[in-house]
Amino acid sequence: MTPYQDWDPRAPEVLADPIAAYDRMRERCPVAHSDYLHHSVFRHADVMRILQDHTTFSSQASRFVSVPNSMDPPEHTAYRAAIEPYFNATRMAEFEPTCRQICAELVAALQHNASTEIMFGLAHPFALRMQCAFLGWPKTLYEPLLQWINKKNVATLSGDAHAIAAVATEFDQTIRDLLKVRRQAGDQAPDDATTRLMHETVNGKPLTEEEIVSILRNWTVGELGTMASSVGIIAYYLAAHPALQDQLRHDPSLVRAANDEILRIHAPLIANRRTPTCPVRVGAAQIQAGERLTLIWASANRDEAVFGDPDEFRLDRDPALNLLYGVGIHACPGAPLARLELEAMIQALLAGTRHLEPSDEHPPMPAIYPASGYRQAILMIRHDD
Repeated sequence: MTPYQDWDPRAPEVLADPIAAYDRMRERCPVAHSDYLHHSVFRHADVMRILQDHTTFSSQASRFVSVPNSMDPPEHTAYRAAIEPYFNATRMAEFEPTCRQICAELVAALQHNASTEIMFGLAHPFALRMQCAFLGWPKTLYEPLLQWINKKNVATLSGDAHAIAAVATEFDQTIRDLLKVRRQAGDQAPDDATTRLMHETVNGKPLTEEEIVSILRNWTVGELGTMASSVGIIAYYLAAHPALQDQLRHDPSLVRAANDEILRIHAPLIANRRTPTCPVRVGAAQIQAGERLTLIWASANRDEAVFGDPDEFRLDRDPALNLLYGVGIHACPGAPLARLELEAMIQALLAGTRHLEPSDEHPPMPAIYPASGYRQAILMIRHDD
């Protein structure tokens, strides 16, 4: 390691147990430099400050335009206003029956009283089916989308700009093909979220195809990667904590809050990025305008200064402190959908099983950055019969 690096995010010991590594960095070097992630920010107070000050800390921190993620006000405000209605209470109520039906079918398909690999046996199929159902995409995209997510994670970890661009181009073409089919169908196009998005306007102008592709790419990355990770993390946590598992079976109304707390303890999304618009001090580090900041959600949400023992599960925490879905103007617009889907999935899993147990012989394999959660997690799923 060079003298200019405070840590190596891709070191074997970090990749083997990222959460523990971030805990150590939060104490040892709360704003740490590396060639790979530039300035990583680990403490809750620093991350919260950056998220809430969009004037000093710009979201235009990527080489690629992302609508509206990499936009700042006033541009961001206009695009955000067009997107938020897709996740309002009315849309969620309309989607909930489909959402719960998918979850029930997935749980019913699990093997009874057998060891099950939960990621590819439940979590990934869940994310794929939910995404396609919400956007109105065909089932034939399940496998290509899963392969694309794997390629994206490999390319991001490599840091190879050409590989990252190639993966983005591949996915963009998939979306363009879907848009083409809808344009050709004209008035006969399905009335789904993808078709409705094609008719949106911002500042009186129709969204361009590039903007539509960018929005759908963002929604898909968030759904397929993060949601699958979330299901794996929650299912394994409940298997390892039988008392909580039983509590939620007896009172399913607690599942939504429990999901948020479990995902605070073990984040499904590792990080996000910002860049200062002027020289600024973050913690003990002096950051120049234009330098990249990597906000480590997986650390900030475990900060002892805010949460005490970061591994203590509590249902009475202040939800405003949980950075699971972000804070400020860039808080995740899809949070209502994510919470609905996770609540439906975990309620269905608990209702359709008698007990979940972790495998003694096969400990879970952690996902590789930038993914979080598990590559593989084996559970014994016991049913009433």
